[in-house]
Amino acid sequence: MRNPRTRLRIEPSARRGTTPGVDDQPQLWPGEPAPLGATFDGTGTNFAIFSDVAERIELCLFPDDGAEVRVDLPERTGRVWHGYLPGVGAGTPYGYRVHGPYAPDKGLRCHPSKLLLDPYARRIDGDVEWNEACYTYRFDAPDGPVNDDDSAPFMPRSVVTTPYFEWADDRAPRTPWVDTVVYETHVKGLTQLSPDVPEALRGTYAGVAHPSTIDYLAGLGITAVELMPVHAFIQDHSLLEKGLSNYWGYNSIGFFAPHSAYAATPDPVTEFKTMVRALHEAGLEVILDVVYNHTAEGNHLGPTLSFKGIDNQAYYRLVADEQQHYFDYTGTGNSMNMRHPNVLQLIMDSLRYWVTEMHVDGFRFDLAATLARELHEVDRLSAFFDLIQQDPVISRVKLIAEPWDLGEGGYQVGNFPPLWSEWNGRYRDAIRDFWRGEGSIAEFAERFAGSSDLYSSDGRSPLASVNFITAHDGFTLRDLVSYNDRHNEANGEENRDGESHNRSWNCGVEGPTDDADVIALRARQQRNLLTTLLLSQGVPMLLGGDEFGRTQGGNNNAYCQDDEISWYDWSAFDEALAAFTRRLLELRAAHPVFRRRHWFSGKLADEGVRADIEWWGPNGEQMVDDAWHTEEPCGVAVLLNGGAISSRDRRGEPIVDDDFLVLLNGYWDPAEFTLPSSPGGGAWTVVLDTHEPETGEADGEDAGVPATITVEGRSIVVLHAPRP
Repeated sequence: MRNPRTRLRIEPSARRGTTPGVDDQPQLWPGEPAPLGATFDGTGTNFAIFSDVAERIELCLFPDDGAEVRVDLPERTGRVWHGYLPGVGAGTPYGYRVHGPYAPDKGLRCHPSKLLLDPYARRIDGDVEWNEACYTYRFDAPDGPVNDDDSAPFMPRSVVTTPYFEWADDRAPRTPWVDTVVYETHVKGLTQLSPDVPEALRGTYAGVAHPSTIDYLAGLGITAVELMPVHAFIQDHSLLEKGLSNYWGYNSIGFFAPHSAYAATPDPVTEFKTMVRALHEAGLEVILDVVYNHTAEGNHLGPTLSFKGIDNQAYYRLVADEQQHYFDYTGTGNSMNMRHPNVLQLIMDSLRYWVTEMHVDGFRFDLAATLARELHEVDRLSAFFDLIQQDPVISRVKLIAEPWDLGEGGYQVGNFPPLWSEWNGRYRDAIRDFWRGEGSIAEFAERFAGSSDLYSSDGRSPLASVNFITAHDGFTLRDLVSYNDRHNEANGEENRDGESHNRSWNCGVEGPTDDADVIALRARQQRNLLTTLLLSQGVPMLLGGDEFGRTQGGNNNAYCQDDEISWYDWSAFDEALAAFTRRLLELRAAHPVFRRRHWFSGKLADEGVRADIEWWGPNGEQMVDDAWHTEEPCGVAVLLNGGAISSRDRRGEPIVDDDFLVLLNGYWDPAEFTLPSSPGGGAWTVVLDTHEPETGEADGEDAGVPATITVEGRSIVVLHAPRP
């Protein structure tokens, strides 16, 4: 077998024929129409690309001498053009030139002057060097004749990869949803400033795989790392002109290729696989934030980098009577055409590749409502969901929807099919409101108990709700309690970008302060929010860095800040907050009463029978009727009955836990709580107090408490009653 890292070296004796601008070309065999992309088999590479409108497709090779060698793909099977080239090995750069109709008003944008990336490229090297040649029009005449300048000098290259990798005994952790805690983070931001990671590895896949990083994540108590976009993406021309860059990465151009700028080595594919293997060894799952709703090619004035020049009508949703224009449900200029079978195939092939070849454990779908738009409305019975449901690979991994987009009717929280979990935006809003003193107790209780009003009607469980209070898009937790308003001046849009209604409260002072009382209140509010999140029913998602007080200086839209604004500042690590977070995660992991697989019955306790969940007012009476709708500020207590868990363990045995009573006071004054008895008859003891964070830390909990207890203003006290 030929060395799988061998690149193409074209000898004169192997060349024949003529191509405009090239004296000789290598001879292609017919090859196969499947799989799509460049597939290296050890002795050569099969190239296959879909286009229904192409009249001719040139494979463009860039061997070691740097000269471009063009050769026609010799065969067409159905809508797929293909050919096999002996001697082409892993590491060979390539691209395509598509000959076909150029008529933008008819939705056709083929032109051979544009070097195009392979939609199925497993690796993409380099970035776009922005030049007018990357566009099919002249900047001073958008409606004029086609711009036929050659874009190749300014384009990144698709690269042939090897499928060979030593996975050893790698096995997916397959953490059950009920035990899952998601940690949303960024490959670069997580380690770019880490003093424990060697400088050459910081900000890379290798940095995430470094033992210090993995030890930290595993020691924190999370179970899954959700990585912000790692599909190959493009740096926006407009941002680069401002001295900014696309830090978040929601600008995909390659759905199979890991972003090469996150690699410390020349081989991002192998480095990514090594990272996944290392995380799996620590028992951590890898979930990818994926962006299949649009691409980096933008609207009708955007560049031609790949899909536009291959088959614009197939890949994008075009306006029916003005096919030079694109539907835009994403705010980025275009939307993928989810009605076309080859687009659906592209997405399914990509998902399958990341599971089977890259060993990832799940996906979070950005603006997922767009993927369900076959016509105009969001359709929960769309072909995309049907394909996911029946796929034997993808249906078995974790699937998380961001259940909204920017189009009409795009807010779809609670409306995704049973296989899916969802980012619960209503949870975020309700919990934020409660802790800034403006929330409804009834709404808070619904979200804390798993959001049955959103997910129970179609057979889903509390695990359909991915609970979060902060995410990459918005304030960090520390900023949520430090700023009332956004401070996005660094983004270059005069502070007009980003959400203006943040449901945040600065605790009396905007931004940094030396006021000890404000600092103490902010610390307590962070503990309150973390405690609420990690003791709620559902699947908690923690924004990376929130556990140690990461700040972005009030910037709630740091998408373009590839700098200290976004990078994790490990030198400002709040050890007390991190220790408190670890305690919370240990408490959650140790007690299934916080991790129910099934809904609470909702029945009130009656004589002799205690409910699985009970809501009590501070006066010692159960919450009924008008008590839920009082406008008077008051606290609430939730009792979780460890003896009334309806689920069974894997061996079919009943799950029995201790009892817990969570006392929540969202008001600024202290509140006296009269305590109900524990269902199991045990004595209540304090296990956690957000006002006194070290309470219960020495031996796990404090001594027993009296029949009434004072909960300080804006605080939570968690009581524990063991069962005999």
